[in-house]
Amino acid sequence: MSEITPEIVAEHSLSPEEYERVLHALGRAPNLTELGIFSVMWSEHCSYKSSRVHLKKLPTKAPWVIQGPGENAGVIDIGDGLAAIFKMESHNHPSYIEPYQGAATGVGGILRDVFTMGARPVASMNALRFGQPDHPKMRHLIAGVVHGIGGYGNCVGVPTVGGEVNFHSAYDGNILVNAMTVGIAKTDKIFYSAAAGVGNPVVYVGSKTGRDGIHGATMASADFSEDSEEKRPTVQVGDPFTEKLLIEACLELMASDAIVAIQDMGAAGLTSSSVEMASKGGVGIELDMDAVPCREEGMTPYEMMLSESQERMLMVLKPGREAEAEAIFRKWELDFAVIGRVTDTGRMVLTWKGDTVADIPLGPLGDDAPCYDRPWVATPKPAPLADLPDQHIDIAADLKVLIGSPDLASRRWVWEQYDHMVGADTVQRPGGDAAVVRVHGTDKALAITTDCTPRYCFADPVEGGKQAIAEAWRNLTAVGARPLAATDCMNFGNPQRPEIMGQFVGCIEGMAEACTKLDMPIVSGNVSLYNESKATGGGSAILPTPAIGAVGLIDDWTRSMTIGFKDIGDIILVVGDRTGHLGQSLWLRELHGREDGPPPPVDLEAERRTGDFIRAAIEHRHVSACHDVSDGGIAVALAEMALASGIGAMVDKPQPYPCAQSFFGEDQGVYIVTVPDHALVPFLDTALVAGVTVEPLGRTIKNRLIFERPDRDCVVTLDELRASHEGFFPKLMGADAALA
Repeated sequence: MSEITPEIVAEHSLSPEEYERVLHALGRAPNLTELGIFSVMWSEHCSYKSSRVHLKKLPTKAPWVIQGPGENAGVIDIGDGLAAIFKMESHNHPSYIEPYQGAATGVGGILRDVFTMGARPVASMNALRFGQPDHPKMRHLIAGVVHGIGGYGNCVGVPTVGGEVNFHSAYDGNILVNAMTVGIAKTDKIFYSAAAGVGNPVVYVGSKTGRDGIHGATMASADFSEDSEEKRPTVQVGDPFTEKLLIEACLELMASDAIVAIQDMGAAGLTSSSVEMASKGGVGIELDMDAVPCREEGMTPYEMMLSESQERMLMVLKPGREAEAEAIFRKWELDFAVIGRVTDTGRMVLTWKGDTVADIPLGPLGDDAPCYDRPWVATPKPAPLADLPDQHIDIAADLKVLIGSPDLASRRWVWEQYDHMVGADTVQRPGGDAAVVRVHGTDKALAITTDCTPRYCFADPVEGGKQAIAEAWRNLTAVGARPLAATDCMNFGNPQRPEIMGQFVGCIEGMAEACTKLDMPIVSGNVSLYNESKATGGGSAILPTPAIGAVGLIDDWTRSMTIGFKDIGDIILVVGDRTGHLGQSLWLRELHGREDGPPPPVDLEAERRTGDFIRAAIEHRHVSACHDVSDGGIAVALAEMALASGIGAMVDKPQPYPCAQSFFGEDQGVYIVTVPDHALVPFLDTALVAGVTVEPLGRTIKNRLIFERPDRDCVVTLDELRASHEGFFPKLMGADAALA
């Protein structure tokens, strides 16, 4: 056995102190295979060693939560013996190095997390963050990521129904690719990962193991540097057609009672899946490395254990059921091999060519892995917004700039590359407040959204974390859904920098408060740290980005609400408390080049009160269209409603604040609704009882937006708005999209 030198330890991303813990755990020096296993299991990606202490602050329980964090995905009860199973995960570093395969395997991995639990995946979403559009690498990254998501999701037959795309220079050297999948299962057919039954067979199914993705989890737990391109071999390669076969084979076997436990081989591959199954079950595991199906010659146990080859699963079966299971997987043209057994030793033991090549106690690899309460400093509160720009503006001119800006322009170029209708259950296509997907064979539908405003989180992590949850809750509400639970993807920089750790702690604090007040617990999630790039100027961190994926329930999918205006002559109303907040607004950034002031505050009690009223109004069919106010304020929300319908608006009522504040302020907890004349009285009566503020804006009209002002009217046609709105992505990507 070659000697483990300090250089080899450092290459495995273990600190000297952590290596001392390895020596103590084993009572001896490790061999290279054992060192590799400790390395990946103690990586940030697998152990959450810098975040576990704070993640415990998030609320995770509710009467409808069947399974919270700690399993492959979260599970919530949606009634009638059915459950929704969902999770969001990051694939950031791989997607920067090799955008197509990085994004594609991110989709494949999150699909496996969901069907591992026994669910048939029914919808996927994504949250993408890119750098400056004119950055020399960005078009290549955008094209690769979008094609990777579409290439995998379209082939595997799960609709991609929505998501986010944002741009900021902070992501120039480290883009974010967060993928979410939702599935449906019967509540009495949910599968877990805890191994049990001493002597039960451990089986490997799916694709063969190759050398792709080795040390992927470790790579995902470190900063980028100038040599990031050399890490290309750590990026996995996906095969969506094999994934489709794997889904069908697993669901077919799950229909029997042969499975004791099941786990997908995601980050750290065979290592993490076997360690997690044995640790959760409080048992040991013994693996015969000679039995692992390999697609390359001469693979060593080190390579087999650390490979992150895709489309693979690990199962514990009931004794005597191997032949039945093998027949199913062979029918689907997948590999099947019995590679080990469950033991009562509490240890992981690997044998190869007749020798024991690893013998490790499971405790230090799992629950007893390092856990750090890293030093952190709170982000200073931003100064109030001073010297506001001139508010005597041409609303129409500013609106055209905003609606065509990178963060607000149409994402049609993106989502038209995704099959969002496969399965025939997509009720609302991308472009609204939330996706709506029918629960097949029922009247129910799930509403799904992904949300986060990183610039708010950077300015004030507590308020930004609160707002991320509140906006997700609000978007579900706007389509008429009852928000039930959320998953998160916590994307931050280097946790060893106290200011970055302070951002993480602040966002968690805000999220926890909002989840509690809005009764929307976190049931699954992922932490992605070290999202920095030394290559872009010495430790350049991304904006703190706690992406939220949320799921709600609509009892009757035909009653779901959309953002588009429905009829000319409907009354347009603003619901919720307005303050005209311009700090951190897109108007301030895009029109005046400023990113200053505090983000808009979130009044969670008002948020809850207003949202509950909006859902009731939708249920009673008092409103004909609904859209929450967010980036760009009321003017942008009106433009989006008009563009979605081809119907315009006349805004002729006096406003409570100066022009820019009234129309471009990003006040939270505010909605725009349209109400037919016959429904106005019951709508206002209900609002009065609910204690909700309602203000008149105007009425819907033909094909233009008119903002009546005391000095002059501001007018813009829908054709002008559409040209601005639809032009950004096609112009940005051009012919390069086809070449990337």
